[in-house]
Amino acid sequence: MFRIHGTFDASMFDPSGTSQAAQQDETIGQAAFDLHQDEIPLEQQQEASAGPSYGVASGDVEHRSVSYQPDMNLVVISNRGAPFDPNKPQTGGLAAALQPVVEHSGAVWMFSSENRGDGTERPLPLVRAGEGHVVELDLPAAHHRGYYRDYSNSTLWPILHSLSDRMSRAEEGYDSYRQMNKFIARAAFDLRDRDAFWVHDYHLLPLGSDLHNLGIERPTGFFLHTPWPTPDMIERVPNHRELMKSMLEYDLLGFQTNRDLNNFLACLRTYFELESKDGVVTTERGQTRLQKFPIGIDPKQFAEHLAAELSPAEQEKISSLLQNFEGAKFAIGVDRLDYTKGIDKRVEAFDQLLAAEPGSISLLQIAPSSRADVDEYQKYKEDVENAINHVNAEHGTEEWRPIHYTNDPFSQAALARLYRAAHVGVVTPLRDGMNLVAKEYVAAQDPKDPGVLVLSKFAGAAEDFNRDEALLVDPNHPEEIADAISKAAKMPLEERVRRFRSMMDKIGSYTIHDWSADYLRELDKSRITVPADQFHHLGLGWTNEAQMPLYQNYAAALTAYNEIDPADAALKEAACADVKSAFVALAAPLKHTQDRLWDLPAPTASRGDHRGQELGGRED
Repeated sequence: MFRIHGTFDASMFDPSGTSQAAQQDETIGQAAFDLHQDEIPLEQQQEASAGPSYGVASGDVEHRSVSYQPDMNLVVISNRGAPFDPNKPQTGGLAAALQPVVEHSGAVWMFSSENRGDGTERPLPLVRAGEGHVVELDLPAAHHRGYYRDYSNSTLWPILHSLSDRMSRAEEGYDSYRQMNKFIARAAFDLRDRDAFWVHDYHLLPLGSDLHNLGIERPTGFFLHTPWPTPDMIERVPNHRELMKSMLEYDLLGFQTNRDLNNFLACLRTYFELESKDGVVTTERGQTRLQKFPIGIDPKQFAEHLAAELSPAEQEKISSLLQNFEGAKFAIGVDRLDYTKGIDKRVEAFDQLLAAEPGSISLLQIAPSSRADVDEYQKYKEDVENAINHVNAEHGTEEWRPIHYTNDPFSQAALARLYRAAHVGVVTPLRDGMNLVAKEYVAAQDPKDPGVLVLSKFAGAAEDFNRDEALLVDPNHPEEIADAISKAAKMPLEERVRRFRSMMDKIGSYTIHDWSADYLRELDKSRITVPADQFHHLGLGWTNEAQMPLYQNYAAALTAYNEIDPADAALKEAACADVKSAFVALAAPLKHTQDRLWDLPAPTASRGDHRGQELGGRED
């Protein structure tokens, strides 16, 4: 990296030197710059960075997001993948979010297989998935436990959810975590010629740094599906400073909520004395943009799930479950069996509710097992089952069981039917990045007779749904959950319909497709488009369309100037004034870029090369 000193200033444009500048700038064709016709000014981009605005008409939202499909060959990388089969259950919110992106965009999705390998690097087997492809990696057995169990899920996971009492001090897992990220980066090296890399979730925080160390210079983005905690919480993670520093190797960091984004910025201030300017953090590496991108669902697809035929076996299972609630009200909870989901507190809430209002409502709790090899999860499973047995023994009768509990997974089509049948949706995680179950429950409701959503105020979805829509509760207080469920079960039809319509408007105005399109549009702005020798007065390195959003106006004015006969002095002078005005407007958003770091073209790297030895020695 080279540091370019000096401030970009409009005074660098001298009318007397216009002819020389014109000669230089005429070498920049429309194809070279490849600006999008619907590019919005930088000021508007910054205003929009806080996430979706639900006050915008749906037509405008559609133009802003869905219609924008960046022309890039994308690589998506995550720890977990999707089954790509609508009849098979999803494995979590991340898989549900990324599957439609890959199927519709032509991306390559790389994730871990169920098999363990010996660490030998092999050619990547691409398997077709819709318009895209998937690549399943056999992660090295030698490092898997330390990477997945000890560090990712026993150290990072509880801290990211602000549950420090659940954390295991497995510091030896950090080395395996780093080695596994380097292994995945080496596998991704085979895809180095694609346009951009989109990395997902806490298993792969340092992967962007590892990609760069191998010489991959494509734009890299990261999206965190979990919450991000406060500085005093993240400091309990071994090597937390190193992890956060590696995250700043990404060009774009995405978070689910404003709270998560603000917590991360607070951590940067606390541990690195770094501040953001207009959502950009500048380090020795360069610039990293930070934005909120709240995940949505596809309500149209969910409607199709409701209409889809189930397999005979699943239809029988659903019918058998629903028979338990015929003629009675019931609530539904759908969660992985994870201590962050607050299932134990929910069961305690039902204990209190049924003590006050015997026989008033039942609960269907679906909780597929999760991370069964982690001790904390085994103990949590036992605690939940003991609590459910207590409630059923205390409040049940021979004819009626208060809580029906199953660890069976269900397809999205089956869940849609169960959501619609339930009078109350109970989504009460202690912390959650978003929680798509909340949105799925709403989308599945009968518009003429909808159920009511009881939602944890610490779920990311609570930043989308306000108190006039969902019944927001503190998930740590079972009495609040009990009161909300009771209120939901008794709520008049008119109020239920009003709340439902408001939430559905939001779900429809910002879908999973908007989420991915918005993120990829931002990541696309990191693509290098103009070399320095073609545009000297903007810098000595490379620049891109995000840094020069008003370039088209300037280029048009310059073209008009060049087409005027030099003999027509008055017209030439007026056109020169237009060029200078357009240049001043182009320069205005760039005036804060003093000492900007520019990426220069690097020599072709081979597998295993380390960029710390190139171009001034980037710190690793």
